[in-house]
Amino acid sequence: MWISRAGISRAYFIGLVALLMSSSLFAASSIYEFTLPSIDGKPLPLANFKGKVVLVVNVASRCGFTPQYSALESTYEKYKDQGFVILGFPANNFGKQEPGTNQEIKTFCQTKYSVTFPMYAKVSVKGDDQTPLYAYLTTQANPAAAGEIKWNFTKFLVDRNGNVVKRFEPDVTPDSPEVIAAIQQALKQ
Repeated sequence: MWISRAGISRAYFIGLVALLMSSSLFAASSIYEFTLPSIDGKPLPLANFKGKVVLVVNVASRCGFTPQYSALESTYEKYKDQGFVILGFPANNFGKQEPGTNQEIKTFCQTKYSVTFPMYAKVSVKGDDQTPLYAYLTTQANPAAAGEIKWNFTKFLVDRNGNVVKRFEPDVTPDSPEVIAAIQQALKQ
């Protein structure tokens, strides 16, 4: 049986289009489609936070920005009863500033900063081993918030419908007027 080059090219093209279309059907449309292990190792679906305003933060224990844990916790305490939650994602991607085990990270956060907001197990926020949640946040969630994570304590504000509405770089503290105004605005909706 003889198949022309044009026939192979056409079949290849149709197959490629079908593959791309099917893969887009499985693309995430909100943060609620992700489940990651909690700091205690149990599955913790982000769907558990449906209807809440969420601040997703990649954190580290040995970073110049680590004192932001205090502002994260105070912001969480101030707004949690209004439907706000902070989710901490320890990551060791920058300067090996989160080298500990999940238990060591948990103990550090609780004893040094009295953290009570939900913490997840250590993840990778960039590179070949980037966790799918962070791949979504940095490429698909919102073009205005897209881009590689530059350092620890990058923050993504997510509305009550699971949509990323704002990104804050590490030098913008969680209690800054800019972040507080964005949280308050999201809580009103």
